[in-house]
Amino acid sequence: MTDLPSTHLDRMRRELSERFLEREAVVEGLLCALLARAHVLIVGPPGTGKSELAHELCRRVDGVQYFQWLLTRFTTPEELFGPVSLKALEGDRYTRVTEGKLPRAHVVFLDEVFKASSAILNTLLALMNERRYHGGDGPEEAPLISLVGAANELPEEDELVALFDRFLLRFDVDYLREDYLFLRMLALEPSESRATLPLAELTALQARVAAVRVPEGVRRDLLELRNLLNAKGVIASDRRYRQSLDLLRARAVLAGRDACISDDLQILEHVLWSEPNERSEVQEALRSLAFGLEEEAQRLLFHAREIAESAQGAPEGEEAASHTEALAKLHDLSRRLDGLVRDVEARGKRAERVAAYREEVKALVRRLLVEDEETEADEPSRTH
Repeated sequence: MTDLPSTHLDRMRRELSERFLEREAVVEGLLCALLARAHVLIVGPPGTGKSELAHELCRRVDGVQYFQWLLTRFTTPEELFGPVSLKALEGDRYTRVTEGKLPRAHVVFLDEVFKASSAILNTLLALMNERRYHGGDGPEEAPLISLVGAANELPEEDELVALFDRFLLRFDVDYLREDYLFLRMLALEPSESRATLPLAELTALQARVAAVRVPEGVRRDLLELRNLLNAKGVIASDRRYRQSLDLLRARAVLAGRDACISDDLQILEHVLWSEPNERSEVQEALRSLAFGLEEEAQRLLFHAREIAESAQGAPEGEEAASHTEALAKLHDLSRRLDGLVRDVEARGKRAERVAAYREEVKALVRRLLVEDEETEADEPSRTH
């Protein structure tokens, strides 16, 4: 039985989308990241609301420890991970006082994240990847759910590639494009109330995510997507594809479903690119995947129309043979469309359009059969 979507999540999504215009995809991605325990990167020029959106989302989860920091090239490890414990040093131990710092946080926001120094980078990578903090007395489990990073541009330094790779979701934002949305933004008033998500409910939703089914058809679509992108030279690691399954499950829970559908793959538009010029390639591959079966069905329908038209225009005396050949071809096309309908349904997609194409081909078959019957009925009268 399909579960209903979380009321708190629904309200959060609606309120954030109304406040942060042209950011619906980012809002959805941030909520999915919380459900899937994934990290998010938001890249864009100053003044596009990156920091404000991340702040607002992070503060809407009740009961979590929240940590935020603006990184500069002068930021020290003490600022993020806490000062060295002087008391521990007296006992010849090197540890940090982490209370109120990043190692104790559930949700973290780091502005200008790619300004992390080498002294910070290794510890940050371990926290993001392993959810462990290596602070001197051996690794400690960290409660980190999601880390949201913001930056004005993508990193170019080789030492930051590993940090960039830790962000499963990557969003590129810009200034508002539409004039009417710009005017709406100018008229926005502060909200009197805001929806929040209790930590206990978030934990329960994360358990629901783990239980979501990924049907075989969706996995086949993911394989096809990978092949399409590989052919374009857009290569993502097996690990990234594997981690993306949790995002598909999270998107299903966000929609109130207990199983993924192929439409959930649309979130991978923000997962599978590494270079800016790859974004359009990922978008095109997803479009091709979404409409590929429909386009194939439409091609079969156009072919069926040509066959029927040719049979109906056959010269006198050749109608019977032409109709017989056309009916055999149309029956074959109808069976192929039957298979496409089953394939579409198996992938969790809407099959109405493909089914309509199939019904039109069957109607062409019936029309030829009726014409054959009428021709046979006329034969005796012509004979006499």
